[in-house]
Amino acid sequence: MARFTGKTVIVTGSGKERGLGQGILQRFADEGANCVVSDRLIDEEAKGVADSLRERGAQVAEIACDVADAQQCRTLVAQTVERFGTVDVFVNNAGVGFKMRPLLEVDTSDEWDQVLAVNLSGAFYCTQAAARTMVDQGGGRIIMIASQAAKTGFPHLPAYVSSKHGMIGLTRAAAVELGRHGITVNAVCPNHVTTGLGEQQNAYFAKLLGFDSVAAYLANMAARNPMGRAGLPTDTAAAVAWLASDEACYITGEALNVSGGEEMH
Repeated sequence: MARFTGKTVIVTGSGKERGLGQGILQRFADEGANCVVSDRLIDEEAKGVADSLRERGAQVAEIACDVADAQQCRTLVAQTVERFGTVDVFVNNAGVGFKMRPLLEVDTSDEWDQVLAVNLSGAFYCTQAAARTMVDQGGGRIIMIASQAAKTGFPHLPAYVSSKHGMIGLTRAAAVELGRHGITVNAVCPNHVTTGLGEQQNAYFAKLLGFDSVAAYLANMAARNPMGRAGLPTDTAAAVAWLASDEACYITGEALNVSGGEEMH
């Protein structure tokens, strides 16, 4: 398929090998899109992600952006337009999910503020910047990478759970205002995916829940899932690509579970 030939997609937080962002961009690259790799720093790892997309035939730009800084979000969009002419799909993927601590021990100035600044404020800043350009060009797609934690509470993740629930509110509010401009806004809610950062969660919760090893923790997680496995980056990428496609042109304000049946509301 080449559904996105000539279109441009930005994915924030996409500079990590084995990350959700990389997986999403790989799907778009395979379907003909111009791809923007964006992360807080464009380091050797991010450049490697970009090179792997070029090997798949995509035109690629690498643009640094700390999404907690509104001006940097605006610059990310402006530089993308300068390079490719449009921003057709914007994926809010950047997030902090590795700060785990009991609610009563959370440091408000570090853990709480940082997680909300990146996961929620960053999604707002990027959505606003992308939407301004999409209004001018006559439409577009904005997609939030939320989480199962946007639907259900989890221990030792109060800031993360709060930020992801907030992303669903942002999705709905933005969808209401932007629909008349031909812009859809949706969220994808994956269950746990073992990315590089996800490995930190695995180690933490295996110990917290008393498992002898991370492998035992992961086996238990898979056994509890109706489809018998944890999520993969390709699962999330497929959902994002569909929401960005013409087939989903009348879908907006939704929070789509991609969890193998683990999350059903």
